[in-house]
Amino acid sequence: MTEALFLADLDSPAIGDTVAVTGDEGRHAAIVRRIRKGETVLVSDGIGHAIRGSVVTSDVNGLVVEVAEVLSDPARPLRFTVVQALAKGDRSDQALEMLTELGVDEIVPWQASRSVVKWAPDRVERALGRWRTIVREATKQSRRFRVPRVSPPLTTAELALRIAEPALTLVLHEGADAWPSAADLPAEGEVMVIVGPEGGLAPEELELFAEAGGRPTLIADAVLRTSTAGVVALAQLQALARE
Repeated sequence: MTEALFLADLDSPAIGDTVAVTGDEGRHAAIVRRIRKGETVLVSDGIGHAIRGSVVTSDVNGLVVEVAEVLSDPARPLRFTVVQALAKGDRSDQALEMLTELGVDEIVPWQASRSVVKWAPDRVERALGRWRTIVREATKQSRRFRVPRVSPPLTTAELALRIAEPALTLVLHEGADAWPSAADLPAEGEVMVIVGPEGGLAPEELELFAEAGGRPTLIADAVLRTSTAGVVALAQLQALARE
């Protein structure tokens, strides 16, 4: 059975030390997940460090785990950011889960002109909190040691200004004629992928992003859903980075 992973603060633990998983996370582990004394679990700080160990106590206060192994996920020279247009229903949820499972480094919500969903100013923090919760839970489910950053949402104008910052920015579009393999992937730095909403990118958005340095890119022969397009692009880019 795969070992459960929980998130908690780690202060440079060594083998033989104990680590406490407390608060909501600890109560969830002990009461909802029913983790018991003697079980082996993983505990990560969400920024690349983790331990594996045996539970020595499990009660309403959470877990105490004895460190048997110290683990780490070193930072990679190439970082992947996905700009995800707001989508209706559970499309955004699916995208967040799958991008996290693949190991995306950052996710940026984008209010595209054709996005059906709109985040009202007074609901942005609540919506962001929901995205961050989904990403956090997907990190634990996939046993990753790094929780992707979910940044505040960008408008189209703000996103256009952001395009020049990464080493490479790809704009996914079914009308493009260049594939990711032609993008000359950098050896290090940030690669950003822009994913449009269900209705696709508006012509003026595509033009604005191209003028800012974004490269229109094709990732499939068919038109993909907004929930899967970023995932497919990220998988292709990761494969290219490993070649």
